[in-house]
Amino acid sequence: MEEAEAEKVKKMKGTTTVGIVCSDGVVFAADRRATMGYFIANKETQKIFEIDRHLAMTVAGGVGDAQMLARLLQAESNLYRLDKKKPIPVVAATTLLANILNQYRFAPFYVQLLVGGVDDKPRIYNLDAVGGVTDEKFVSTGSGSLTAYGYLEDHFREGRPVKENLRVAAKAVSIAIKRDAGTGEGVDLVAVTKAGFKRYAKDEVQEILEEKGKD
Repeated sequence: MEEAEAEKVKKMKGTTTVGIVCSDGVVFAADRRATMGYFIANKETQKIFEIDRHLAMTVAGGVGDAQMLARLLQAESNLYRLDKKKPIPVVAATTLLANILNQYRFAPFYVQLLVGGVDDKPRIYNLDAVGGVTDEKFVSTGSGSLTAYGYLEDHFREGRPVKENLRVAAKAVSIAIKRDAGTGEGVDLVAVTKAGFKRYAKDEVQEILEEKGKD
């Protein structure tokens, strides 16, 4: 029953998110479209959240659930930093979130999440709506994920730095935009490294997508 409910949740909302583990950090990309059935409700929806300087989360699913879980994880991360005098480990943040999702498995949050960042090494975890967790090197979620995976499978190379994976992540989402009705309004692109969290401006993303000789 839980697997059937999780599958239903994944199909409820349209979106595409991508995460890639790099040699020096992680890269996340997502579209900006929020839908209500066949209606485009918003064209500037945030789907990649800064949890801490070293930690980010992407969401596919219900906007309200996503924003609440992001606020909760941001608060817990801040409390951990204040108490322990150091940033929360990526795996600890993931475990906390997984426990919350599993606690509400009979009335689930309508989300699929990616949590990733850098502590002793770069990491990305994929969480389903009932708290299942997988450790990933590259991953995509949402209604456009099958299209994005087609590009990722062909272009991902383990051990590349963030600089070389920015276009891979952005391109995977841009391809999904062309084929998935629930995905649209451009690409949001984020990198998390030892230097911190960086969100790229729209013109920077466009320049990355237009780089020649990268395919």
